[in-house]
Amino acid sequence: MRVTLRLSRHMDFGCYDKNSGEVECYLEIPNPEAVGCVERFATFMSLLLVIITFPFSLFECFKVVQEFERAVIFRLGRLRKGGARGPGLFFVLPCIDTYRKVDLRTVSFDVPPQEVLTRDSVTVAVDAVVYYRIKEPLNAVVKVADYSASTRLLAATTLRNVLGMRDLAQLLSDREAISHMMQANLDEATDPWGVEVERVEIKDVRLPVQLQRAMAAEAEADREARAKIIAAEGEIKASKALKEASLVMIDNPMALQLRYLQSLNTISAEKNSTIIFPFPMDFLKTFLGVPGPSNSSLPI
Repeated sequence: MRVTLRLSRHMDFGCYDKNSGEVECYLEIPNPEAVGCVERFATFMSLLLVIITFPFSLFECFKVVQEFERAVIFRLGRLRKGGARGPGLFFVLPCIDTYRKVDLRTVSFDVPPQEVLTRDSVTVAVDAVVYYRIKEPLNAVVKVADYSASTRLLAATTLRNVLGMRDLAQLLSDREAISHMMQANLDEATDPWGVEVERVEIKDVRLPVQLQRAMAAEAEADREARAKIIAAEGEIKASKALKEASLVMIDNPMALQLRYLQSLNTISAEKNSTIIFPFPMDFLKTFLGVPGPSNSSLPI
């Protein structure tokens, strides 16, 4: 047994018994793309207008799109079959056909500086640049009102969300990883719109003035500490070398005289007016009548 209920002029609902004893229901809806009488009449009148105004109507019927463009055509508000037209020449009917051109070239735009609070509670201003292109012209026209404005707003929101999950140190050092993560998130979100995000780059990270001063003071203190450590290590090495030199001079007293002559040579080369002349202690002890070892020749 088959029971059919007409819900409206274009919709039928019914149920019938199958051989297995089960009841199956169905809903019949006519093809929504079927052309009605009004549309057929409008198309006929448009063709008639083209014939009457021939050949002047050819200037309005034939359109050209460039190699980097595609045309999405609507007839009486419906998307025409065959996809986007172009590149080259295509035909439209006057009064009933409208079309919209879509540029397939890569477009870049600057994301305005965003005030972001990092994970370690530091406020920074970050701006970026985004490169995208249209890969599906039909989706870019039909599924989103303004793909360019939507992509710009989504890029600003994604930038804040991605940077909010990073510390300041990661933000300053891992820019490439942040750019790749932001590109993946944007590409996934804009894929239903027919937009492909090709590249995202972090341009600049602006820190507060007080934080810049604190970081500069920290870096300066770190450099001074390293300089002191290097100077101390140099003093240790110099003292060890002087100790070894003193041991050599004790074993050979003539080494001290050679060192003395070398010092005089160095002083005279610098054109100094004052020269310090070391005097052996033995001469003074002789005049003062103080006995001392005959082989002592240490200078004062």
